[in-house]
Amino acid sequence: MYKTVVRPLLFSFDPEAVHHFSFKSIKLLSKLPGFNTLSRKRYHHNHPALQRELFGLTFPNPVGMAAGFDKDAKAFKEFADLGFGFIEIGTLTPKPQAGNPKQRLFRLKQDQAIVNRMGFNNGGVDEAVERLKKNPKLGQKGHVLIGGNIGKNKVTPNDEAVNDYIICFEKLFDHVDYFTVNVSSPNTPGLRELQDRKPLTHILQTLQDLNNDKPQRKPILLKIAPDLTDDQLLDIIGIVADTKIDGVIATNTTIERTNLKSEASLQKEAGGLSGAPLTSRATDVIAFIHDRSNGAFPIIGVGGIMTAQDAIDKLNAGASLVQLYTGFVYEGPALIKNINSAIIAQGL
Repeated sequence: MYKTVVRPLLFSFDPEAVHHFSFKSIKLLSKLPGFNTLSRKRYHHNHPALQRELFGLTFPNPVGMAAGFDKDAKAFKEFADLGFGFIEIGTLTPKPQAGNPKQRLFRLKQDQAIVNRMGFNNGGVDEAVERLKKNPKLGQKGHVLIGGNIGKNKVTPNDEAVNDYIICFEKLFDHVDYFTVNVSSPNTPGLRELQDRKPLTHILQTLQDLNNDKPQRKPILLKIAPDLTDDQLLDIIGIVADTKIDGVIATNTTIERTNLKSEASLQKEAGGLSGAPLTSRATDVIAFIHDRSNGAFPIIGVGGIMTAQDAIDKLNAGASLVQLYTGFVYEGPALIKNINSAIIAQGL
């Protein structure tokens, strides 16, 4: 029903307006008696073979929601009821920011893709913390595994960026299960410069030192761009080894625009491209990192997962978990269950 009725209706309106409408609708529907139970019954796939032990955490299934969808932690419980094994919120910044001017979100329907230049629009870390306080503690019934994706405010100079990451890390520490350091979005000017070895090592080591001083540390992951060269990917492997962070999320959106079918005006829109055109490149990055590091650390695979087979390919390439964003927009919650069913069937 999603692809035949719901999606055509939603796709007839502005993408960002639909995004906000969908959130409000999910929140309202979740208040109806039995709706959440029905959602869990329809989309959840409870099977012991789906559980993953990673970073000291138990994931009920390996299919998560990628950052950028529930930026402000407004609907993590509702999305978990649709079958996701974990939810990554953010990207959050210390101060609220409006993001880039609208229109900043575009559907490339012929390519099953999305271009966004949102620019870390979010209500700030403090607002998100208040919502996260409603999530039961780890180990308690109803706890949703949450990743906190953190970044810097647009007005913060790169040489002071580490301070923004520290603020978000400290404020979120008691309320998320793992952290993702985002230095790979193409939509904040200069942000990707922080992927260079020296500034990136400084940020990660600073957070890791703070982490190690806690009574119980939290996993720290690094989200990387798909546009890095092989030499840059080798640098990433070295940085992970040097800082001893827990893993990598591969990949963010791409600035490449090759072999697209959609109209030229959409192809020229600035921002990060996600969806089917990213499928192969994201899988190649996962395979490269996994092979060259000899599987030294876990990888969460994201980028162009539009079918269950796309997810299987990323797991076979070396990913331990996967995340959805654009595939969820185009295929709906059935994609989550289909992936989990395929994982069980193939014994992965």
